[in-house]
Amino acid sequence: MQEEIKIGGVRLNFRHYSGVDLYSDGAVENDLLEIVKKYKKEDYQKVIEERNSWPILYHLSDQRANIVEWIPMNPNSKVLEVGSGCGAITGMLSSKAREVVACDLSRRRSEINATRNADCSNVTIHVGNFRDIEPDLPRDFDYIFLIGVFEYGQGYIGTDSPYERFLRMLQRHLKRGGRIVIAIENRLGLKYFAGCTEDHLGSYFTGIEGYSADSVARTFSRSGLINIFKKCGMNEYHFYYPYPDYKLMTLLHSDKYLPKHGELQDNVRNFDRDRMILFNEKHAYEELIREGMYPEFANSFEVILGPGFDTIYSKYSNDRVDEFKIRTDIVIDVAGRRLIKKYPLSAAAREHVLGLRDAYLGLCEKFRGGDLEINDCQISEKGNCAIFSFVNGVPLSALLDRCIDHDDTDGFDALINEYIKRIGYKEDYPVSDYDLIFSNIMVNGPIWTIIDYEWTYGKCIPVREQVWRALYCYRLEDRKRERFDVKPVYKRLGLTEKDIQSLLDEEYAFQKYVTGNRKSMVEIWRGIGRKTIVPRELSVSSDAARPDDCVQIYIDEGEGYSEDESFFPEEQYDDKNEISLDIRVSGDCNVVRVDPAFAPCIVTILDATWNDKQISDRDCHISIHPVNGEWISDDTFVFNSDDPNIEFGLSDGGLKKQERNHLKLSLLTTLIPGNSADAIAESVHQDEDAEGKKSENIFGKIGRKIMSRREARLYKDEEWD
Repeated sequence: MQEEIKIGGVRLNFRHYSGVDLYSDGAVENDLLEIVKKYKKEDYQKVIEERNSWPILYHLSDQRANIVEWIPMNPNSKVLEVGSGCGAITGMLSSKAREVVACDLSRRRSEINATRNADCSNVTIHVGNFRDIEPDLPRDFDYIFLIGVFEYGQGYIGTDSPYERFLRMLQRHLKRGGRIVIAIENRLGLKYFAGCTEDHLGSYFTGIEGYSADSVARTFSRSGLINIFKKCGMNEYHFYYPYPDYKLMTLLHSDKYLPKHGELQDNVRNFDRDRMILFNEKHAYEELIREGMYPEFANSFEVILGPGFDTIYSKYSNDRVDEFKIRTDIVIDVAGRRLIKKYPLSAAAREHVLGLRDAYLGLCEKFRGGDLEINDCQISEKGNCAIFSFVNGVPLSALLDRCIDHDDTDGFDALINEYIKRIGYKEDYPVSDYDLIFSNIMVNGPIWTIIDYEWTYGKCIPVREQVWRALYCYRLEDRKRERFDVKPVYKRLGLTEKDIQSLLDEEYAFQKYVTGNRKSMVEIWRGIGRKTIVPRELSVSSDAARPDDCVQIYIDEGEGYSEDESFFPEEQYDDKNEISLDIRVSGDCNVVRVDPAFAPCIVTILDATWNDKQISDRDCHISIHPVNGEWISDDTFVFNSDDPNIEFGLSDGGLKKQERNHLKLSLLTTLIPGNSADAIAESVHQDEDAEGKKSENIFGKIGRKIMSRREARLYKDEEWD
């Protein structure tokens, strides 16, 4: 075997390779090698969306590199990456450092790495066990990275204290003032309590209960890691907390800037395996944040061993087209002040970031003399970023949440009215912030400050449209916020159902404009086909435990419905929000009840048969009754309820029944905000006769749709988005 080969500019060293790949994802690695040979990096997202495979998402997603992209590395740095795998991190390190030395057990993975990063001329990959490679490595690295690697210390090192020995070995190769960067799951991460399986072993609660002696991997709690560091004499360490975890990070907090109330979204999706949902993680995190316990239960850690950084927070917005990919940091300057910096993540996004100064000046002029402050913006051409002051206060969204939590309707109304008054100043001025949502306004006593105005345009956007979008975004983030009835606000603003539908379409178009029609993480998750499992005992009592697009079915055989006898079908909605059900019932069945979702929605029956006969046929007398919804066409209803019910009546004497029967349904279900459902339902009440189709309808035309299919990004289920 050749001791060294080159693929493009990348050198592969096989001096310590045993000839056997001891770590592999199996046959999918052959697929990965073919993909990186055939496609450019900018095409990987398309491949991810087409293949619907967790390994392909994991190895090829550009979001993988977020975990190291934020690190303010000197471009003259020399870097060691241990466990470089298929190169998701290697390419980013190559772009940030002078030299990258990588190590990996697998020849095949290293070939994938070298092929995808063939344009890098500063990368060398050593293939083999780190224990064998380590003696030949230089001892002057500025950074040593272990991204998803430290947990395998037993396999790399062996001995009775493998993790301590691992770190001591690495210390020998670090120059004075250098840093070791470790990204690893928290074995006490909240997601494991909430029903996710352990990431490496695939079993429930394994890390929480303690690993067995023969576990192939072992993660640690925060205090567990600190104990290891101290045993190695490493007393300078800095914890960061990637969310939802280090693999596909979108948010990064630190001990100097922990999450605030309402900042973390519900994270019900697992891409690698099915999972249970035992409670609402968002609400649980809010209580942990309130009690100051978030660091102990964060899903992942990123630890910097050595000198710290000025950066204390990062937020990634790189699930967009290149023109809008940015990163937002909070940093501490030399005077100890907090500053906000926005960086372009692509050359194309530079204009977008540098244009924020013009947005600032335009909004300052608009609100001059009014009651809204605009957070100041300066441009650093040298630093290639926009710089803002850090504004103290409480987000308006958090103040509204407090009112909801305390059933303070008057307080909520007062805040909404104040918001309308303040943003309505000089309404006709031709500058508008499209994203003037509640979380982008910081309140400090009488001072209200707009802190983020990325989507500012040189045109007039009517106040009522800005209010609609602010309420729309606010209510989508947490179902408890739907307690506030928006109809009086819409009525006062003169918004009709037709107006709301038009605004929904505009919002949908805006999201597609920003993302360039790339699929959201919700859509990718659905394509991969993972399931969320709600234990029967919880499905009866816990609304928070159910995903919104879950289907439940009840059968009435003469004794009414029973929760114990209801069931959640295996079938799930596809990426077009459609589901096909084959409901098997006995000849004694009187009614089948289908709950198509657990959120307000519009449901269209695309197809329906009884024992393979269309139920629109004359001898299929099946009545269809949207129990708590309204008919809006021959085959479509709207539900302004979190528990929509559709009853299929089978008791008509003319219906031909057998001992075993099949009711087959094909449904298109579109989740919509409660306020939109309210408006549509109210319009139906006004436009239809009370004795018309609302109470009961014999199924008419099949398949007619009254509304475009909306991907999950429209209602922001992606903010894991």
